[in-house]
Amino acid sequence: MINITLPDGSVRQYDKGITSMQIALSISEGLARNVLAAEVDGQVWDATRPIEQDSHVKLLTWNDADGKSTFWHSSAHLLAEALEALYPGTKFGIGPAIETGFYYDVDFGDVTFSQDDFKKIEDKMLELAKTKAEYIRKPVSKADALDYFTEKGDEYKLDLIKDLPDGAITFYTQGNFTDLCRGPHIPNTGFIKAVKLMNVAGAYWRGDETRKQLTRIYAVTFPKASELSDYLHMIEEAKKRDHRKLGKELELFTFSEKVGMGLPLWLPKGAALRERLVNFLQKAQVKAGYEQVITPHIGHKNLYVTSGHYEKYGKDSFQPIKTPQEGEEFFLKPMNCPHHCEIYKSKPRSYKDLPVRFAEFGTVYRYEQSGELHGLTRVRGFTQDDAHLFCRPDQVKDEFKKVIDLVLYVFGALGFDNFTAQISLRDPENKAKYIGTDENWDLAENAIKEAAAEKGLPTVVELGEAAFYGPKLDFMVKDALGRKWQLGTIQVDYNLPERFELEYTGSDNAKHRPVMIHRAPFGSLERFVAVLIEHCAGNFPLWLSPEQFIILPISEKYEDYAKKVSDSLKDSDICGLIDFRDEKVGRKIRDAEVKKIPYMLVVGEKEEAEGQVSIRKHGQGDLGSMSVDEFKQLIIKEITV
Repeated sequence: MINITLPDGSVRQYDKGITSMQIALSISEGLARNVLAAEVDGQVWDATRPIEQDSHVKLLTWNDADGKSTFWHSSAHLLAEALEALYPGTKFGIGPAIETGFYYDVDFGDVTFSQDDFKKIEDKMLELAKTKAEYIRKPVSKADALDYFTEKGDEYKLDLIKDLPDGAITFYTQGNFTDLCRGPHIPNTGFIKAVKLMNVAGAYWRGDETRKQLTRIYAVTFPKASELSDYLHMIEEAKKRDHRKLGKELELFTFSEKVGMGLPLWLPKGAALRERLVNFLQKAQVKAGYEQVITPHIGHKNLYVTSGHYEKYGKDSFQPIKTPQEGEEFFLKPMNCPHHCEIYKSKPRSYKDLPVRFAEFGTVYRYEQSGELHGLTRVRGFTQDDAHLFCRPDQVKDEFKKVIDLVLYVFGALGFDNFTAQISLRDPENKAKYIGTDENWDLAENAIKEAAAEKGLPTVVELGEAAFYGPKLDFMVKDALGRKWQLGTIQVDYNLPERFELEYTGSDNAKHRPVMIHRAPFGSLERFVAVLIEHCAGNFPLWLSPEQFIILPISEKYEDYAKKVSDSLKDSDICGLIDFRDEKVGRKIRDAEVKKIPYMLVVGEKEEAEGQVSIRKHGQGDLGSMSVDEFKQLIIKEITV
């Protein structure tokens, strides 16, 4: 008999060789119907794989990230089986699960493939799924693996096998298809009830532009047909909310090939929105004791060699800027933190001076590959709401809690109320990957865990996800469509203070290293604005809207009154514009609705005579008439709320 410990801490005894599926059946048939895989002693296994020793077991379903990943990876094998049946001679690269489903890279040879072929492949996948073919795992020797794919004539699998150690190679077979794979997989194809091929693109084998370009087929599957319908509805809604589409319609930003790919140009309305975000956070930072600093857009190569960023980002950075002086090189800065370290070092510091908090909206540059660029979410130049706090070890926890407060304040003001805080700790089994003493790591990790607990944050703990220099707290936010984004991060760093030889004089009159906390509630302004646009579908909170009102004169006769109303509102820092076009007021209202302007003020003879405005609110319609002062109070009250 072996002991199986379940997530609730209970221990059950089973015969040696029991499978996770059999364990599920012993608990309930309903549970067994939903088990896709299992986590056995921290590793994801097939639910049908025998367990030979005492183990901790967690049964994984569609609601678990690892269960969903297993489902989608198994679906990639089903896609490959369908392709092989429909296009004999097809060769296969890799087919991993991704966040939104899976893909498979394939070589069709001389066959032309397009989206017109999607339907027959989907039908074939569903036909194969209904056979409920089991996914069968088989360990094979390296020699046998090479023989199999040599006979099959699949050079891509042979290329993969040559890098694998003998004794660690497994095949998986379902139906008539066998693939090189380490697994795990779902029990059988019958779990797959809905299939949708989403897109087709080109992908160089192993990401090498000198090698053959394969066809990458993206797809998604679900255990219920209704979930596919919901997903496709979400995709359509996401298209409507796409920040690239709305950014153009709302005249927020643009790109120019002459300026350069991945370098956004902020238009007046976008600049106004961005400036309001900056002012909002700067005001909060001043209250929290931050000092504003400004650093150059470039730095000497030696700065980034010292920080380690040259080693990390050297290949991904723009090429060095050479000066007339022989051997002198500068780089567009990839990070702000090395500059802030030098500011800290600019004068002696005492323990009484700490914590020191430097904040900067600093623009950084990284040479992203052109294929990776995507609107504002992936750019080559972006502005971080960066801050670096230098504190004593005994101050880390309190400083961390204050940063959490700031992040929550930002999220609350912008409507991001569905989030999880991920506590990323070092791998206790592989401490060699990290720098610093056990004592400092324990202090930092405990400070983060205690700070998160005291703030009542919903948290998950991920071992091995810490940065090499220290643990961190990442805020994973779900938007209005349920998509997950990483917004806001707080990191504890013992590395840069060491590399830059930062010091403060302690109460013992000896020199000590400060601890450095990195934090960025927005992350980058570009990415944050993109997520915000899609989260609120361009309907920004009133305080953030670049245009809070638009005045719609019924005719040219009332333009002077419109200007008078506009001037009065702007005197109260309420921003907007007047629609002077020679159009009927109904057309002006429709256009203002499309532009998502929060308030429309219609003015005509009656309004001018009574000193009033007729109010319409975006998405709500007519609010009636009121005086200009009453409208001001309405705006001020909404902004305050």
